[in-house]
Amino acid sequence: MTESVASEPIPFPQNRTCPYHPPESYAPLRDARPLSRVRLFDGRSVWVVTGQAAARDLLIDPRLSTDRENEAFPAPTERFANVRNRRVALLGVDDPLHNTQRRMLIPSFSVKRIAALRPRIQETVDGLLDAMEAQGSPAELVGAFALPVPSMVICALLGVPYADHEFFEEQSRRLLRGPLAADTERARDELDGYFYALIERKRREPGEGLLDELIHRQLAEGALDPEELVSLATILLVAGHETTANMISLGTFTLLQHPEQLAQLRADEALMPAAVEELLRFLSIADGLLRVAKEDIDVAGDSIRAGDGVIFSTSLINRDDAVHAAPEELDFHRTDRHHLAFGFGIHQCLGQNLARAEIDIALRTLFARLPGLRLAVPAREIPFKPGDTIQGMLELPVTW
Repeated sequence: MTESVASEPIPFPQNRTCPYHPPESYAPLRDARPLSRVRLFDGRSVWVVTGQAAARDLLIDPRLSTDRENEAFPAPTERFANVRNRRVALLGVDDPLHNTQRRMLIPSFSVKRIAALRPRIQETVDGLLDAMEAQGSPAELVGAFALPVPSMVICALLGVPYADHEFFEEQSRRLLRGPLAADTERARDELDGYFYALIERKRREPGEGLLDELIHRQLAEGALDPEELVSLATILLVAGHETTANMISLGTFTLLQHPEQLAQLRADEALMPAAVEELLRFLSIADGLLRVAKEDIDVAGDSIRAGDGVIFSTSLINRDDAVHAAPEELDFHRTDRHHLAFGFGIHQCLGQNLARAEIDIALRTLFARLPGLRLAVPAREIPFKPGDTIQGMLELPVTW
């Protein structure tokens, strides 16, 4: 019997000790790569994948499913379990339905389309920094900058009124962080209701945006039903601002904690694209991709059985020392840039081109405009998010 099976599973997920490092208590998982057992909140034991080669193989293996209606699908938290059987477009369906949904959206997230959006992103970033400077130092960077940048951009892309941002940002927070399981269900109900009403309004009064295109083409032609469109709209809106907002806030904090690397960026602006890739690897904010096995799969001497839950710990996969030299170091000059921050395979993040553009423009402009930017309080006093949600800063008080 291998060590991964024989040892007592550790609880998963756990809180990070430092916001940009995996939890220290994950050390046994790192040491037992590529596969281990972990214990979820309800006592269920599932597999966790921590090796990059195994992760890449498994993430393209059709024997693993993202179908959340499967009763064996793993629920890492009580909140997740409470809404597991609610329809989730893209992330929660397999091919061929997944492929059908994704093909509808690909043109809106292409490299060419996102390149055309860069001036709009730059304008958004500049406007928010103008407001910060006008208000004066200090500032709380999450609320003043990191959150509104992607929120404003995804609203423009989808055709969702930004005037409603406080509502959907609050529902997104409740959906992803609770604190109670009932909060998650109520938040999903609120978002569903919001989008059903918005879709009906857009049917009568067409506007511009991806949501309008889906309403007046796919929905009108019967390629989508209203429930599926609401699910698509919800996942695009929530994922489209939550993940990038956390990358901007945690990326800023991490750079301020690594002054040598920040100095490299200030000295060579051309280094920023590589820095974005390294921050994506290093921070791994979406830690825990979920799957369920439909058939038996043999991996590195272990056997994943049909019905087993499988979790991919991106924070550990992206620090696999068999792939990355000195993986615990933030290195903008590394040549081993392969990471799984956006997943891998058919479910690889649809919005990754948009996320890269937003992070690049936001960080590049922030540090250029505010060369004296620094933390306003000691780093140890700044709260960051718990391990059972997307990783990032709850607040980021800064001065300049």
